[in-house]
Amino acid sequence: MERSVAGESAPAPHGPGKFHEPLRGRLPGCDTEGEQTAMALNIYYDKDADLGRLEGKKVAVIGYGSQGHAHAQNLNNSGVDVVVGLRKDSASWAKAEGAGLAVATVSEAARQADILMLTLPDELAADVYAEEIAAQLEPGNYLAVAHGFNFHFGAITPPEDVNVFMVAPKGPGHTVRDHYEAGRGVPCLVAVHQDPSGDSLQMGLAYASAIGGGRAGIIETTFKEETETDLFGEQAVLCGGLTSLMQAGFETLVEAGYAPEMAYFECIHEVKLIVDLVYQDGIANMRYSVSNTAEYGDFVSGPRVIDADTKVRMKQILSEIQSGVFARQFILENKSGGVAFKAMRRRAAEHPMEEVGARLRGLMPWLKERQLVDRSKN
Repeated sequence: MERSVAGESAPAPHGPGKFHEPLRGRLPGCDTEGEQTAMALNIYYDKDADLGRLEGKKVAVIGYGSQGHAHAQNLNNSGVDVVVGLRKDSASWAKAEGAGLAVATVSEAARQADILMLTLPDELAADVYAEEIAAQLEPGNYLAVAHGFNFHFGAITPPEDVNVFMVAPKGPGHTVRDHYEAGRGVPCLVAVHQDPSGDSLQMGLAYASAIGGGRAGIIETTFKEETETDLFGEQAVLCGGLTSLMQAGFETLVEAGYAPEMAYFECIHEVKLIVDLVYQDGIANMRYSVSNTAEYGDFVSGPRVIDADTKVRMKQILSEIQSGVFARQFILENKSGGVAFKAMRRRAAEHPMEEVGARLRGLMPWLKERQLVDRSKN
């Protein structure tokens, strides 16, 4: 198998790979001395994956939510024998059948499968595994996950004679499906937790390629690294940090007497426009694209909002993730019925910015022309 490693050229036609060389000394804006990372990053592409490894094997995708529907449909379109495992009373049963997929109960799908991919919500996966999957596993089976949470924190402990790997697309499932249909792909992470058969990495690469990941790049990592960095990114930046920043900006302008519509456009709606620039060409080119006024304001005001104290709190959040404190809190909250979780969700949905946003989006019907999320289908 060919692979791209530090010091080697990446496979054509994807161009040169990007690898983490050891970073020594003081990083700009970083208070940490010494070597930051010594890991050479292995990145694989379609040419490194052998889809033939999936021939003659039944893949059970357990769950049909955001990730599950994308995995199942992409695998099916790649010629893989797929069955979707769901509760008999699941509202997703008809959706999966409507997409032309075979559907069975979770235990039956697990019994049929050579490869089982768990795409269930983290808070449900351990119980479903214990009640409906564990007894169906046979030596040499492959148990796969789209996120390492339950394995890394010990909620699921598979038999030693079962292979365990992870394929984690770095994007929501609706984006994974949309990119696949457009002939593109979302980068995926691949990792091996246990490998009694000796070919779990190769099987993971084949799986990732079949859902479109090999078109963009399949990055080798570990369950620990994927789980902890994913949780940190969600909490401190992508979901928690970003939404809190947008909400605080909206509230600041409205409390100062500005129109809620103007506050929504400036602090929420336009975030996508900035993120698109960063996504396509990095932060430096985003700054090139915006006005000099915006760029100067970025430099002089950004560090006043996100300052050294913010980074201290980020490190505390990371520490709670690494120690398992967050995982225990999340698991216990859901085992107790999720009362606090549901209350937080309800309060957030009732915030005035949601009503303003819905009204403004209603004036832009083109936003729904290629809507990624259609709850009636996915």
